[in-house]
Amino acid sequence: MKKILLLGSGELGKEFVIAAKRAGQYVIACDRYANAPAMQVADESEVFSMLDGDALDKVVKKHQPDIIVPEIEAIRTERLFDFEKEGIQVVPSARAVNFTMNRKAIRDLAAKELGLKTAKYFYAKTLDELKEHSKEIGFPCVIKPLMSSSGHGQSIVKSADELETAFNAAMEGSRGDVKEIIIEEFIHFDSEFTLLTVTQKDGPTLFCPPIGHVQKSGDYRESWQPFALSEADLKEAQHMAEAVTKALTGAGIWGVEFFLSRDKGVVFSELSPRPHDTGMVTLGHTLNLNEFELHFRAVMGLPIPAIHLEHAGASAVVLAKEEASHEPEYNMLDVLKEDYTRLRIFGKQEQHVNRRMGVVLCYGDADADTTALRDKAKRLAETVIKG
Repeated sequence: MKKILLLGSGELGKEFVIAAKRAGQYVIACDRYANAPAMQVADESEVFSMLDGDALDKVVKKHQPDIIVPEIEAIRTERLFDFEKEGIQVVPSARAVNFTMNRKAIRDLAAKELGLKTAKYFYAKTLDELKEHSKEIGFPCVIKPLMSSSGHGQSIVKSADELETAFNAAMEGSRGDVKEIIIEEFIHFDSEFTLLTVTQKDGPTLFCPPIGHVQKSGDYRESWQPFALSEADLKEAQHMAEAVTKALTGAGIWGVEFFLSRDKGVVFSELSPRPHDTGMVTLGHTLNLNEFELHFRAVMGLPIPAIHLEHAGASAVVLAKEEASHEPEYNMLDVLKEDYTRLRIFGKQEQHVNRRMGVVLCYGDADADTTALRDKAKRLAETVIKG
């Protein structure tokens, strides 16, 4: 049995804990607030800010974990190098977490060191710098914090008049103590997709069938699998995903995001060194192993004989409709009376407008119409929260 320290206890962490507990492991779930989703299924929990390096050190010394699994961006990531030197496995690796928690590091690695196709971009620490770079990028453009999650602080800017508002939003939406933003070219893409990529301790890099997704203000709203992609585009995406994950090192699952554009083809967008929110569609039996089971096996060095599609599927998030210090009243009847449908309630104790509270999963035969599945999932997701 391994002792696993989970840093961040949201809905993705909850499913990882379930996968670990099914295999008899011991998990301590950590977050900045009590009774977070993953804490509800873990063996123990700790409440503290993971941006507090001393507090993080104390928790690691207290529990003496074998493995540290980061699930969020807001972590004092430089401390992970020290833990790794002490013999604790960091997932996927301390190097990977440090790079990918900061858009500057990962974008420079992808574009400048590996030569991957990305949107044109610049960095800015002041509004004046942002204004100067916007002249080179042009409009529309995308402005994001260097460190953030779930689309916080991200804006699409259509004119110079909107720059100041977008700059302030990016600074306010920044996670951690990194106060710098990225301005990038707006890719006129036809679609976006995620390529879940699994790196192993002793085995080849594996790829899940691509996942189409729709985001709003940088936050996932729906996803579907499989996503239709030409063989040439799929190979290009796999090549880019393998190159960047190999450079970052380590074992685990990665959510590698791409744009698909008629003009530019496949364009690298972002990367997460952990299960990806769009990959929640795999909870709907799309694959022989869902993304959390794949992550767990890779982390533990357990064999993954193959990854293959078993069903077509779609997911749609259940969004909170109000600000409230309590859970909403859930209506599960409309979803659960439908065949080939699953509902996952995350167990979040507070509501914020458009906060993800759950997900609806619909699936069918491997060659089923994903458009129909998407429509069904979105329709049902609207019924889950009463009022």
